[in-house]
Amino acid sequence: MPTRRRIAVLGSTGSIGTSTLDVIAHCSDRLELVGLSAHSNLELLAEQVARYRPRLVVLTDPETQGLASSLPPGPCKVLVGDKGVREMVSDPEVDTVVVAIVGAAGLLGTLAAVEAGKTVAVANKETLVMAGPLVMGRANECGATIVPIDSEHSAIFQLLQCGRRQDVERLVLTGSGGPFRGKKAADLENVTVEEALRHPTWRMGRKITIDSATLMNKALEIIEARWLFGMSAEQIGVVIHPESIVHSFVEFQDGSVLAQLSPPDMRLPIQYALLYPERVPGPSRRLDWAALRVLHFEPPDPETFPAIQLGYETARRGGTCGAVLNAANEAAVQRFLAGTLRFLDITRVCRAVLESHAFSAQPSLEELLALDRWARQEVENWPRG
Repeated sequence: MPTRRRIAVLGSTGSIGTSTLDVIAHCSDRLELVGLSAHSNLELLAEQVARYRPRLVVLTDPETQGLASSLPPGPCKVLVGDKGVREMVSDPEVDTVVVAIVGAAGLLGTLAAVEAGKTVAVANKETLVMAGPLVMGRANECGATIVPIDSEHSAIFQLLQCGRRQDVERLVLTGSGGPFRGKKAADLENVTVEEALRHPTWRMGRKITIDSATLMNKALEIIEARWLFGMSAEQIGVVIHPESIVHSFVEFQDGSVLAQLSPPDMRLPIQYALLYPERVPGPSRRLDWAALRVLHFEPPDPETFPAIQLGYETARRGGTCGAVLNAANEAAVQRFLAGTLRFLDITRVCRAVLESHAFSAQPSLEELLALDRWARQEVENWPRG
C-alpha cells in the first residue's frame, strides 16, 4: 500500500474545497486530510471537522474566531488568522496544500506554502494573476511544486507530459462562453444577477460564475498561463467550446495538437493534482461516448466581451497590472452582485482603474498589496449603475 499523502485545504467550505474533500474520501487509501481552513461558514466547517477529524483547523474571519468552541470536541488544534494559516501550511506533517480560497485572499496562504517547500495545488487563479513572477520565483528558490487545479490549466499541465516543453508552440484555453454566448452588447444592457448566475454547464461559486459571464475568467486564465507555464501572451489562445468537454489544447511545433477531454467535473483535476503523477479510479464522472455526438468551437467575440483583451494586455505588460486588474474585477463583481453596478460596467471600470494606476515593472509584495487596496477603493468610488 502506498504512503498516504497528507493534505491541508485552504477554503474547505467553498465549491472547490468540498469537492476536494470528496476526492480525499474516495481515495482514502492514498490521501489523508490533516488540516482545514474556513472563513465564515462555521456550520459546514463543523460538519467537516466531525466527519474528517483533521488535526488542524484554521478560522480566518476575525468575527468567527471567538466561536471556536462551537466546533465538535476532538483532538484538532484550532488556529486563527493569517498566522494560523502559516502554521498549518508549514506543518511538517503536511505534504500538499490545496489553495481553494476565492480571490486575492489566497495569495498569502499560497506564498506561505511555497516558502515551506510544499506541493501547492492551486485552484485560486487570482494568486498567479496578482503575483505570478513573485510566486513562481519563490517556488524555484524553495523547492516547492505548483500544480494547477483550474480545469483549463490542469488540462495543459497534463498535456505537457506528452512532449518536451521546448517543442510547444501554443496553448489554447477553452471556455464555455457562459450564459450570454452569442449575445451582443446591446442585449446585455439590463442583465440581472440571476441571469448572469445561470451558467449552462458548470456549478461554481457566485464570483467565478459572474467572471464566466463577462469572460473575465478567460482574461485571468491567460495571465495565469503566462506565468505558470512560462509562455508569452502571443502563445496563448482562447476558443469558445459550449459543451465544456475539451478543457484545453496544446499545439506543438510539428503541427500536432493534443486535447484533454472529460465531463465538466472539478473532481478530476483536483484528484490529478493531489495524486500526480498517479492515475487511479476516483469519484469524477466519465464521458458517455454513446451520447457524445458533436463538439462545437468558435472564436470569442471581443466587442461584446472586451475582458479578454484586458487579459492579453495585462499578460504582455506584467508588473503591477495583474494585481490591479484582479482587485478591480473582484470589487466590481461584488458591486454587481449587490445591485450597484451594471453588468457591462464590470469590464469598463476594470479598464479605467487599470489605465489610471501607477505602474511598476518589478513590484514588491507590499506594493502589490497596496495597489490591491487602492484598486478596490477606486471601484467603490465609481458612480452607481
